[in-house]
Amino acid sequence: MRMLNGKKIVLGITGSIAAYKAAVLVRLLVKEGAEVKVIMTDAAKQFITPLTMATLSKNPVLVEFFNPENGDWNSHVKLGLWADLFLVAPASANTIGKMACGIADNLLLTTYLSAKCPVALAPAMDLDMYAHAAHQQNLEALRTRNVLIIEPASGELASGLQGKGRMEEPEKIVEQLRAFFEKKQQLSGKHFLVTAGPTYESIDAVRFIGNYSSGKMGYAIAEELAQRGAQVTLVSGPVSVCAKHQNIKVEKVSSAEEMYNAAVRAFEAADGAVMAAAVADFTPEEKQAGKLKRKNSALTLKLAATKDIAAALGKVKRANQVLVGFALEAANEQANAEKKLREKNLDFIVLNSMNDAGAGFNVDTNKICITDKSGTKTAYDLKPKAAVAADIVDKIIAVSRKEIKG
Repeated sequence: MRMLNGKKIVLGITGSIAAYKAAVLVRLLVKEGAEVKVIMTDAAKQFITPLTMATLSKNPVLVEFFNPENGDWNSHVKLGLWADLFLVAPASANTIGKMACGIADNLLLTTYLSAKCPVALAPAMDLDMYAHAAHQQNLEALRTRNVLIIEPASGELASGLQGKGRMEEPEKIVEQLRAFFEKKQQLSGKHFLVTAGPTYESIDAVRFIGNYSSGKMGYAIAEELAQRGAQVTLVSGPVSVCAKHQNIKVEKVSSAEEMYNAAVRAFEAADGAVMAAAVADFTPEEKQAGKLKRKNSALTLKLAATKDIAAALGKVKRANQVLVGFALEAANEQANAEKKLREKNLDFIVLNSMNDAGAGFNVDTNKICITDKSGTKTAYDLKPKAAVAADIVDKIIAVSRKEIKG
């Protein structure tokens, strides 16, 4: 199956000696059946001519915001909407740094900021530049935004030194793009429910009981599912993050009761669900109208238990549905997680430890351990939440295939 056949690819070329490889890359992409449009920076023209790239891509090459011959605007917005993938190869340290910081001083960078499609880049630079802490931080920032980094190879560099920094060979880049598009179809035709964020349990009209969940983990999981072709219903508590993928339908809720009702409705037609929300365990028995006035005496709140959403879904879960839970624990972590796994009829549970630095609420990273119902435990290193989401979705796919075979 030719995974690149019919795909629309915008190829950005920056100022690097590796720009000569872009000619071979375009030729291979066109041979695979892709339609390629090329954007070049001014510096890229010093290494390879627009005429060469236009001839190979069979499309005009874009460099400036306006066509100097007739004044037509080269719309970065339209390019970003047209493409199935925006690939920057070679990607210089300068361009990568600008991408990470949101600088938009040329057509390539404005197209990147406008792109609705996935973005990939193939770095090319000297080994010391590649290893520099500032550059590595820029790469990490882009990874957290779901940019695919095609790692450079090691070998002889233009400086004459040996090390990591050579742009990956065009044939291997094409292999990675094939794998990327194949991955995008893994969950095509599937529908998933994801819960995310905190719930707010009202005390009165202006006060509530809540927690510090940012929703970042749940939103990252929804994005990863959508990127692999699934339609996602994201039931979200109050958060400041936004869903970006067109396959994600967000349903905003506030309280645990609202999240329970929305999740139960969505689960019936879903192929699976990921319970990533930090749902309040208790809610005030009485919600006061208006605003409670401050008094000199202490205020006593009587709390009632909220409905357990994961347990409710576990009771009605069909054999062909996958149900994933989360456990944030501070003590007896693994034992408590395994108890939830059994009692709630989950297919697997994702354990977070409050004792792990860089994991949990309101951070961009997470460190997890997944335990499935067969007892298999897999521990993962600290990673950006986008990478953690990919690990979780990989496990969902593995469990789904096992259920089908079973």
